[in-house]
Amino acid sequence: MAVLTVSNLSKKFVERTLFENISFHLEKGDKVGLIGANGVGKTTLFKIITGQEEQTSGGVSKDKNLTFGYMEQHSCSTPDRTVYNELLSVFEKQIKDEKRLEEISFLIENGLGNTDELVAEQFRVRERFEREGGLTYVSRTRSALNGLGFTSDEYYMPTERLSGGQRSKLSLAKLLLSGSDILLLDEPTNHLDISAVNWLEGFIKEYKGTVLLVSHDRYFLDSVTNKTLEIEHGKSQMYIGSYTEFMEKKRRQQEALEQQYENQMKEIARIEGIVEQQKRWGRARNFVTAASKQKQADRLKEELVTPDKELETIHFSFNPKCESGNDVLICENLSKSFRNKRLFDGVNIHIRRGERVFILGENGCGKTTLFKIIQRIYEQDSGNVILGANVETGYFDQVQSNLNLEKSALNEVWDEFPYMTETEVRTALGRFLFKGDNVFRQLREMSGGERARIALLKLMLKGGNFLLLDEPTNHLDTGFREQLEQTLLEYTGTMLIVSHDRYFINKLADRILVLGKDGVTEYLGNYDYYIEKTDETFDKGIFKAADKKTQSGKKPNDYNLRKERQSNLRKVKTRLKRCEESISETENRIEEVQALLQSEEALADYEKLLEFTNEMEELNGKLESLYEEWEESSVELEELEEEASSDS
Repeated sequence: MAVLTVSNLSKKFVERTLFENISFHLEKGDKVGLIGANGVGKTTLFKIITGQEEQTSGGVSKDKNLTFGYMEQHSCSTPDRTVYNELLSVFEKQIKDEKRLEEISFLIENGLGNTDELVAEQFRVRERFEREGGLTYVSRTRSALNGLGFTSDEYYMPTERLSGGQRSKLSLAKLLLSGSDILLLDEPTNHLDISAVNWLEGFIKEYKGTVLLVSHDRYFLDSVTNKTLEIEHGKSQMYIGSYTEFMEKKRRQQEALEQQYENQMKEIARIEGIVEQQKRWGRARNFVTAASKQKQADRLKEELVTPDKELETIHFSFNPKCESGNDVLICENLSKSFRNKRLFDGVNIHIRRGERVFILGENGCGKTTLFKIIQRIYEQDSGNVILGANVETGYFDQVQSNLNLEKSALNEVWDEFPYMTETEVRTALGRFLFKGDNVFRQLREMSGGERARIALLKLMLKGGNFLLLDEPTNHLDTGFREQLEQTLLEYTGTMLIVSHDRYFINKLADRILVLGKDGVTEYLGNYDYYIEKTDETFDKGIFKAADKKTQSGKKPNDYNLRKERQSNLRKVKTRLKRCEESISETENRIEEVQALLQSEEALADYEKLLEFTNEMEELNGKLESLYEEWEESSVELEELEEEASSDS
């Protein structure tokens, strides 16, 4: 049943149409990723849905009994209230009921008032209190604060002292705990480190309501969404599946459309060739044939569906001007503190030519500080930094402090590379989608994504052989992120990168260094490998704890049994996912064969027709078997999930 329906929604401004005829519906429990390039209208769509902005045409309808939750509702409006009390304010009803239950208990114990009425009220209030999560609201408050990275010292800090990032995290926590039926999340992973994003993923997976979220975090989208809604070329299209599944389906669909378009164009050209030939012959019956064939060609032109052009994207490459020595960076026992707060100590790093190394760690652990020490911007308290022979660094600063916001895009680049001609600078800017009068815009007027592209352009022109990239994908939409990934994969130099973008890390990382107060821990692989290894460490910790419990009387096989159930659960989930993928592939092929059966080629060739008919029978049989397998796996999964929930 649809809880939210958007019908033929359009938003037009005087100078342009943002989007037109957007239609989709959300069902209860849907977790939908809303994607599209920067500027297509995703945030505007949110504002229309919540009534903050008027649409040009179309409508939005929702179940009148359901409530929306979005960030602006939950801003921190009481500056002298502590972080903890600000988040507790979400549970005003539960706090009020809890206080009333205490009052009723006092009245009953002291024989004050009508006992029967008080007991009846106590029952009603307690039932409501428990139904609305009153027994767990305190633990949920603490869990949200901890999960989003607030320390116990920050619980009692006035909200007016919070940074912009902390304020956003607190607003997000209030939104998540608000009890809304439909959550609208606009870039919820901004300002979150990886551990906080993992917590958020777990929350959304367990959330029983409906979620519509905008995010460029592809790993996050893959983890939590079951549908993908894309806005492109001013139109919308809904796909069943996560971001990666959507990209594959979209690729196949685009290829099929292009192939169909090409075939139709060839057929039109063939028919029009016959028309010209018939006209040249010049007899009466030839003109009749020509007219008939021209009608056929015109009909095909009317039915012709032109595939959408691919969105324009940046085209660039990083080419080192020279090759460095084999040893690129050596850090020996680095330490750094600020105002008596120790960031890190005993940091030892050795990076060799051609490596792609990522640094992970919680927000505030000193990753950016380490980069600035390597760049000689900050000075370490102790230890040594050694850059190898012929090492030329290129630094991408996540806050873009090396950009002069008073300059135009043209002057920002030209002033740093004065040996280039104006034509060369404008050509380079054009490759980063700054064209025409856009090159004269001040950086101050630009979005974060546009400034990031300017910073990347300057980095490209510098031609360093050792790139230090601090959150390079921040502010970039998914298309630009994928182009940057491909460019860096082709880069022949060395990279040291700080990033919270797990998809990006997975694509590029040879090695991961986790920065902590006591140095770095090394993992030889990408993000998935790092998670696998940290899970193993966690499991070993559980195993040791289980041994201790066994010694105190717990059954010795409980842990092993639980682990076996978890293993079986993962296997069934994997089997179910593969089955769903096979069903999707088979259904797509059935659609293709159905089209082929109706084609002129099949109708004119009996053997082709028989071949396609036999394939259709095989596909329908295969699809039936796959559905049976899916049903069996679904039942098995439900049983295993019930067993797993009883374990916990």
